[in-house]
Amino acid sequence: MQPLERRLPRMPAIVSVITLLLVAAPFVGLALATHWRHFGFADGDGNAVIVSLLYSLLALILIIALGTPLAWWLARHRIRGLWLIDALLLLALLTPPLALGLLLASMYGPYGPAGSVLERAGLVLTNSAAAFVMAQFYSALPYYVIAARAAFESVPRELEQIALTLGHSPWRSFLHVSLPLARLGLAAAVALAWVRALGEFGAVLIVAYYPQGIPVKLWVNLQDVGLAAVYPLLWVFFLVAMPLPLILGLAARRRRLI
Repeated sequence: MQPLERRLPRMPAIVSVITLLLVAAPFVGLALATHWRHFGFADGDGNAVIVSLLYSLLALILIIALGTPLAWWLARHRIRGLWLIDALLLLALLTPPLALGLLLASMYGPYGPAGSVLERAGLVLTNSAAAFVMAQFYSALPYYVIAARAAFESVPRELEQIALTLGHSPWRSFLHVSLPLARLGLAAAVALAWVRALGEFGAVLIVAYYPQGIPVKLWVNLQDVGLAAVYPLLWVFFLVAMPLPLILGLAARRRRLI
Protein backbone atom coordinates (compact mmCIF):
# COMPACT_ATOMS: atom_id res chain seq x y z
CA MET A 1 0.00 0.00 0.00
CA GLN A 2 1.37 3.42 -1.03
CA PRO A 3 2.03 6.02 1.65
CA LEU A 4 -0.54 8.77 2.02
CA GLU A 5 1.95 11.37 0.78
CA ARG A 6 2.28 9.59 -2.59
CA ARG A 7 -1.46 9.14 -3.07
CA LEU A 8 -2.46 12.75 -2.36
CA PRO A 9 -0.89 14.34 -5.48
CA ARG A 10 -3.12 12.17 -7.64
CA MET A 11 -6.28 13.65 -6.18
CA PRO A 12 -6.05 17.06 -7.93
CA ALA A 13 -5.53 15.29 -11.27
CA ILE A 14 -8.52 13.01 -10.73
CA VAL A 15 -10.74 15.89 -9.63
CA SER A 16 -9.54 17.94 -12.61
CA VAL A 17 -10.43 15.18 -15.05
CA ILE A 18 -13.89 14.80 -13.51
CA THR A 19 -14.46 18.55 -13.67
CA LEU A 20 -13.40 18.73 -17.31
CA LEU A 21 -15.71 15.84 -18.16
CA LEU A 22 -18.59 17.68 -16.49
CA VAL A 23 -17.80 20.82 -18.50
CA ALA A 24 -17.59 18.84 -21.75
CA ALA A 25 -20.76 16.82 -21.16
CA PRO A 26 -23.31 19.38 -22.54
CA PHE A 27 -21.24 19.89 -25.69
CA VAL A 28 -20.99 16.16 -26.23
CA GLY A 29 -24.75 16.04 -25.81
CA LEU A 30 -25.13 18.77 -28.43
CA ALA A 31 -22.97 16.81 -30.89
CA LEU A 32 -25.05 13.68 -30.31
CA ALA A 33 -28.39 15.47 -30.52
CA THR A 34 -27.63 17.37 -33.75
CA HIS A 35 -29.24 15.78 -36.81
CA TRP A 36 -26.19 15.92 -39.04
CA ARG A 37 -27.90 14.33 -42.06
CA HIS A 38 -30.59 17.03 -42.05
CA PHE A 39 -28.34 19.86 -40.92
CA GLY A 40 -29.86 23.09 -42.20
CA PHE A 41 -30.63 26.62 -41.15
CA ALA A 42 -33.99 28.25 -40.56
CA ASP A 43 -35.06 31.38 -42.39
CA GLY A 44 -33.29 34.44 -41.07
CA ASP A 45 -30.40 32.61 -39.38
CA GLY A 46 -27.80 34.11 -41.69
CA ASN A 47 -29.06 37.63 -41.06
CA ALA A 48 -28.99 36.97 -37.30
CA VAL A 49 -25.32 35.98 -37.53
CA ILE A 50 -24.46 39.16 -39.43
CA VAL A 51 -26.39 41.31 -36.95
CA SER A 52 -24.69 39.74 -33.94
CA LEU A 53 -21.18 39.96 -35.39
CA LEU A 54 -21.48 43.53 -36.63
CA TYR A 55 -23.14 45.04 -33.57
CA SER A 56 -21.07 43.03 -31.11
CA LEU A 57 -17.91 44.44 -32.69
CA LEU A 58 -19.32 47.96 -32.39
CA ALA A 59 -20.21 47.35 -28.75
CA LEU A 60 -16.75 45.89 -28.09
CA ILE A 61 -15.04 48.96 -29.58
CA LEU A 62 -17.10 51.23 -27.31
CA ILE A 63 -16.38 49.02 -24.29
CA ILE A 64 -12.62 49.10 -24.90
CA ALA A 65 -12.58 52.84 -25.65
CA LEU A 66 -14.54 53.82 -22.54
CA GLY A 67 -13.72 50.95 -20.20
CA THR A 68 -9.91 50.96 -20.52
CA PRO A 69 -9.37 54.50 -19.14
CA LEU A 70 -11.82 53.76 -16.33
CA ALA A 71 -10.08 50.49 -15.45
CA TRP A 72 -6.65 52.16 -15.41
CA TRP A 73 -7.94 55.07 -13.30
CA LEU A 74 -9.48 52.70 -10.76
CA ALA A 75 -6.27 50.65 -10.63
CA ARG A 76 -3.99 53.66 -10.09
CA HIS A 77 -5.98 56.05 -7.91
CA ARG A 78 -7.16 55.73 -4.34
CA ILE A 79 -9.99 58.14 -3.62
CA ARG A 80 -12.64 58.49 -1.00
CA GLY A 81 -15.77 56.59 -1.81
CA LEU A 82 -13.99 54.09 -4.04
CA TRP A 83 -16.12 51.38 -2.49
CA LEU A 84 -19.17 53.09 -4.01
CA ILE A 85 -17.65 52.74 -7.48
CA ASP A 86 -16.85 49.08 -6.76
CA ALA A 87 -20.42 48.57 -5.56
CA LEU A 88 -21.78 50.21 -8.73
CA LEU A 89 -19.69 47.95 -10.96
CA LEU A 90 -20.73 44.86 -9.01
CA LEU A 91 -24.35 45.98 -9.13
CA ALA A 92 -24.15 46.31 -12.92
CA LEU A 93 -22.44 42.92 -13.17
CA LEU A 94 -24.86 41.08 -10.87
CA THR A 95 -28.10 42.51 -12.28
CA PRO A 96 -30.02 39.71 -14.04
CA PRO A 97 -30.12 40.24 -17.82
CA LEU A 98 -33.91 40.58 -17.98
CA ALA A 99 -33.84 43.07 -15.12
CA LEU A 100 -31.09 45.00 -16.91
CA GLY A 101 -33.28 45.15 -20.00
CA LEU A 102 -36.14 46.56 -17.95
CA LEU A 103 -33.83 49.16 -16.42
CA LEU A 104 -32.60 50.19 -19.86
CA ALA A 105 -36.16 50.41 -21.15
CA SER A 106 -37.21 52.57 -18.20
CA MET A 107 -34.35 55.00 -18.86
CA TYR A 108 -33.88 54.88 -22.64
CA GLY A 109 -37.30 53.72 -23.81
CA PRO A 110 -39.70 56.09 -25.60
CA TYR A 111 -41.25 57.15 -22.29
CA GLY A 112 -38.02 57.17 -20.28
CA PRO A 113 -36.35 60.43 -19.23
CA ALA A 114 -33.35 59.93 -21.55
CA GLY A 115 -35.17 58.06 -24.29
CA SER A 116 -37.80 60.75 -24.88
CA VAL A 117 -35.09 63.41 -25.25
CA LEU A 118 -32.95 61.27 -27.55
CA GLU A 119 -35.97 60.31 -29.67
CA ARG A 120 -36.66 63.99 -30.35
CA ALA A 121 -33.08 64.21 -31.59
CA GLY A 122 -33.68 61.29 -33.94
CA LEU A 123 -31.98 58.53 -31.91
CA VAL A 124 -34.40 55.69 -31.12
CA LEU A 125 -33.17 53.25 -28.50
CA THR A 126 -35.93 50.67 -28.83
CA ASN A 127 -35.92 47.91 -31.46
CA SER A 128 -33.09 49.51 -33.41
CA ALA A 129 -29.44 48.90 -34.15
CA ALA A 130 -28.48 51.52 -31.55
CA ALA A 131 -30.62 49.78 -28.94
CA PHE A 132 -28.96 46.46 -29.76
CA VAL A 133 -25.47 47.91 -29.26
CA MET A 134 -26.60 49.69 -26.09
CA ALA A 135 -27.88 46.45 -24.53
CA GLN A 136 -24.65 44.65 -25.35
CA PHE A 137 -22.57 47.56 -24.06
CA TYR A 138 -24.30 47.65 -20.69
CA SER A 139 -24.22 43.88 -20.27
CA ALA A 140 -20.50 43.44 -21.06
CA LEU A 141 -18.90 46.67 -19.80
CA PRO A 142 -18.65 45.73 -16.09
CA TYR A 143 -17.02 42.40 -16.95
CA TYR A 144 -14.40 44.19 -19.03
CA VAL A 145 -13.70 46.94 -16.50
CA ILE A 146 -13.27 44.55 -13.58
CA ALA A 147 -10.96 42.23 -15.55
CA ALA A 148 -8.98 45.11 -17.09
CA ARG A 149 -8.60 46.77 -13.69
CA ALA A 150 -7.07 43.57 -12.31
CA ALA A 151 -4.69 43.51 -15.29
CA PHE A 152 -3.48 47.06 -14.62
CA GLU A 153 -3.16 46.38 -10.90
CA SER A 154 -0.73 43.57 -11.72
CA VAL A 155 1.68 46.06 -13.34
CA PRO A 156 4.28 47.29 -10.80
CA ARG A 157 3.90 51.01 -10.24
CA GLU A 158 7.66 51.34 -9.93
CA LEU A 159 8.08 50.66 -13.64
CA GLU A 160 5.64 53.43 -14.53
CA GLN A 161 7.47 55.80 -12.19
CA ILE A 162 10.80 54.93 -13.81
CA ALA A 163 9.35 55.74 -17.23
CA LEU A 164 8.20 59.12 -15.92
CA THR A 165 11.62 59.91 -14.44
CA LEU A 166 13.22 59.09 -17.80
CA GLY A 167 11.18 61.85 -19.41
CA HIS A 168 8.19 59.96 -20.71
CA SER A 169 4.84 61.70 -20.48
CA PRO A 170 2.05 59.92 -18.55
CA TRP A 171 0.44 59.06 -21.90
CA ARG A 172 3.65 57.54 -23.30
CA SER A 173 4.22 55.70 -20.03
CA PHE A 174 0.73 54.26 -20.35
CA LEU A 175 1.27 53.21 -23.97
CA HIS A 176 4.80 51.81 -23.63
CA VAL A 177 4.77 50.41 -20.09
CA SER A 178 1.28 49.85 -18.67
CA LEU A 179 -0.43 48.46 -21.76
CA PRO A 180 2.32 45.99 -22.81
CA LEU A 181 2.75 44.64 -19.28
CA ALA A 182 -1.01 44.26 -18.81
CA ARG A 183 -1.61 42.71 -22.22
CA LEU A 184 -2.40 39.19 -20.98
CA GLY A 185 -5.05 40.40 -18.59
CA LEU A 186 -6.42 42.90 -21.12
CA ALA A 187 -6.65 40.17 -23.75
CA ALA A 188 -8.67 38.08 -21.31
CA ALA A 189 -10.87 41.11 -20.56
CA VAL A 190 -11.53 41.72 -24.26
CA ALA A 191 -12.32 38.05 -24.83
CA LEU A 192 -14.70 38.01 -21.87
CA ALA A 193 -16.47 41.17 -23.03
CA TRP A 194 -16.77 39.82 -26.59
CA VAL A 195 -18.37 36.55 -25.55
CA ARG A 196 -20.58 38.31 -23.01
CA ALA A 197 -21.83 40.86 -25.56
CA LEU A 198 -22.31 38.31 -28.32
CA GLY A 199 -24.31 35.99 -26.08
CA GLU A 200 -26.49 38.60 -24.38
CA PHE A 201 -30.15 37.57 -24.51
CA GLY A 202 -32.21 39.06 -21.70
CA ALA A 203 -31.41 42.75 -22.12
CA VAL A 204 -31.50 42.50 -25.93
CA LEU A 205 -34.85 40.72 -25.78
CA ILE A 206 -36.39 43.63 -23.87
CA VAL A 207 -35.01 46.66 -25.70
CA ALA A 208 -33.95 45.28 -29.12
CA TYR A 209 -36.06 42.28 -30.11
CA TYR A 210 -35.50 43.63 -33.61
CA PRO A 211 -33.05 43.41 -35.29
CA GLN A 212 -32.78 39.81 -34.20
CA GLY A 213 -29.30 38.62 -33.26
CA ILE A 214 -28.23 35.04 -32.64
CA PRO A 215 -29.51 34.68 -29.03
CA VAL A 216 -32.99 36.03 -29.82
CA LYS A 217 -33.14 34.04 -33.07
CA LEU A 218 -32.33 30.88 -31.11
CA TRP A 219 -35.34 31.61 -28.92
CA VAL A 220 -37.55 32.32 -31.95
CA ASN A 221 -36.47 29.09 -33.66
CA LEU A 222 -37.19 27.12 -30.51
CA GLN A 223 -40.67 28.63 -30.19
CA ASP A 224 -41.66 28.52 -33.86
CA VAL A 225 -39.96 25.40 -35.23
CA GLY A 226 -38.68 23.29 -32.36
CA LEU A 227 -35.47 22.11 -30.76
CA ALA A 228 -34.04 20.67 -33.98
CA ALA A 229 -33.96 24.16 -35.54
CA VAL A 230 -31.83 25.48 -32.68
CA TYR A 231 -28.80 23.22 -33.10
CA PRO A 232 -27.41 24.54 -36.44
CA LEU A 233 -27.49 28.17 -35.29
CA LEU A 234 -26.02 27.16 -31.95
CA TRP A 235 -23.05 25.58 -33.70
CA VAL A 236 -22.58 28.77 -35.71
CA PHE A 237 -22.67 30.80 -32.50
CA PHE A 238 -19.80 28.78 -31.07
CA LEU A 239 -17.85 29.11 -34.32
CA VAL A 240 -18.18 32.90 -34.42
CA ALA A 241 -17.70 33.41 -30.68
CA MET A 242 -14.53 31.36 -30.20
CA PRO A 243 -11.99 32.71 -32.76
CA LEU A 244 -11.47 36.13 -31.15
CA PRO A 245 -10.80 34.81 -27.61
CA LEU A 246 -8.48 32.12 -28.99
CA ILE A 247 -6.56 34.57 -31.20
CA LEU A 248 -6.18 37.08 -28.38
CA GLY A 249 -5.04 34.41 -25.94
CA LEU A 250 -2.52 32.88 -28.33
CA ALA A 251 -1.14 36.27 -29.39
CA ALA A 252 -0.71 37.43 -25.79
CA ARG A 253 1.04 34.23 -24.76
CA ARG A 254 3.30 34.35 -27.80
CA ARG A 255 4.43 37.86 -26.95
CA ARG A 256 5.11 36.76 -23.39
CA LEU A 257 7.42 34.00 -24.63
CA ILE A 258 9.37 36.31 -26.92
